[in-house]
Amino acid sequence: MGEHGPPRVHTEPVVLELGEGVGALIVYTGAELVGREVEVEPAGSGKRTHTEVHERVVSGRTVFAGVFPELAAGSYRLLGLDLEVEIRSGEVTEVTAP
Repeated sequence: MGEHGPPRVHTEPVVLELGEGVGALIVYTGAELVGREVEVEPAGSGKRTHTEVHERVVSGRTVFAGVFPELAAGSYRLLGLDLEVEIRSGEVTEVTAP
């Protein structure tokens, strides 16, 4: 997991690209991961993608999350978090990091 510049609170909505063969992933974390990157890797593939964890306000509630708005349906591994997830076509998968 990498790090980025100074964090800010995100209040704007996130656009998710859901559809045939495509889903989304939201990874909830603790505040200690704000500004850090979370990486996912499809099962059986070395092709990784990443997103940054942000502090977000959703329905008046503060959460800390990384959002993958568009992932091909299939099995993924969250690197560095010891989690495996299944992305389903047209659905949003939500997980909480340990």
